[in-house]
Amino acid sequence: MYAPNSLMHCLLDTIDGTATAGEDYIKLSEEFVMESGQQEKKITIHVIDDNQWEPDETFFVKLSLPESEENRAKVGSKTVALVTIINDDEPGYIHFEEPINLVKESVGKAEIKVARVNGADGRVSVHYRTKDIEAVATRDYEPADSELVFEHGEISKIIAIPIMNDLDAEKDETFAVELYNPTGGATIGKHGRTVVTIINDDNYITMANKMASLVQVDMDKLSVTKTTWGQQFKDAMTVNGGDLETAKFVHYVGHTFSFFWKILFAFVPPTSIAGGWLTFFVSLLFIAILTAVVGDVAAIFGCLVGLKDSITAISFVALGTSLPDTFASMIAAKNSKTADDAIGNVTGSNSVNVFLGLGLPWLVAAVYWESKNLPFTVKAGDLSFSVLVFSCSCIIGMILLTLRRFLGVFGKAELGGPTIPKYACSIFFVFLWICYLTLSGLQAYGHIYWAA
Repeated sequence: MYAPNSLMHCLLDTIDGTATAGEDYIKLSEEFVMESGQQEKKITIHVIDDNQWEPDETFFVKLSLPESEENRAKVGSKTVALVTIINDDEPGYIHFEEPINLVKESVGKAEIKVARVNGADGRVSVHYRTKDIEAVATRDYEPADSELVFEHGEISKIIAIPIMNDLDAEKDETFAVELYNPTGGATIGKHGRTVVTIINDDNYITMANKMASLVQVDMDKLSVTKTTWGQQFKDAMTVNGGDLETAKFVHYVGHTFSFFWKILFAFVPPTSIAGGWLTFFVSLLFIAILTAVVGDVAAIFGCLVGLKDSITAISFVALGTSLPDTFASMIAAKNSKTADDAIGNVTGSNSVNVFLGLGLPWLVAAVYWESKNLPFTVKAGDLSFSVLVFSCSCIIGMILLTLRRFLGVFGKAELGGPTIPKYACSIFFVFLWICYLTLSGLQAYGHIYWAA
């Protein structure tokens, strides 16, 4: 501002920018006096301090002259100043205290701690939601999608997720809780997602209830293992393991047809010996012997009825070794919420059948012919065509299983689901097997030409 050496009157006004008068600063509109010879003057504008985080805000200060002074003074080129209010509040970071939380199914709810760190100024909020992993919403836990509010100075909150206790023995299952959309200047910390594991304790509760209800209990019966071979033979010879009170007609029929096999496998050592390792290896030996017997008996039967060895192998031998495993996998799938046990049984049993059951006779034959200084020769025969047809069937089956996983009409699951699609898929897989047998048989008997 330029003026002669005399008393001057000036005007100062504030103008809102992103900052608001009355909320962020005290509005100023006043006239002040510059004394004769005075070069500068200090003007104070009060900023309102609060505990709420806000971004940096601005307002303007305008300098002007009243009409009475315009004839004897003038203002310079810089008549408007920009004032920035720098925020010094720290709303902090919001995150879960632990990246993993464990909760027993019987507790009824999972309490997950959420912490606010590195500042607690102002009122902030954050949203949270649950996501399925292995646990399924509405079946294993109550889904949630809500907002968590932290008042000024508040540094801890608890999210409560109700857990469903279905009293069924099942595997431990997991679901996730994640934070999103923070407000009030807060940000998500390093643990923006936590995994909650629902620990199944139904077996322990059931066992505890049984022990509490029985006054005179035989502790030996609570043991998972059998201490003697004699007990195994005793159980094998009795219907329903000796529990005749709950035995039904189907148990008696099953006992009649399986009596020989129950007695045979009672010779397997009990698991109480050598930590169960002896049971494991002897069981493998029994499986190998039975697989070899099934293969040889099927080969003899095929020879008697005039079937080629390749057809006998993919029909009777395959049924004899794999059909029992199919029912075992079905039982495993029904007794578990996932197909993990069923898949493990399929891959494990087929590995034993192929590498041990069928590999053992090959090993014996190879050793025998080596002792005669002659090579052990196995002709490929129709193997290449059979493998091709089998591989194509497998690809088609995998495509169907993929569709079952992602399409709602199948229940978005490989096993089970709605009744009609479930049985339709089962029939289709049987049809694939029949096509495989038919095409392999036609090729083996010369009706389909295949240059290997």
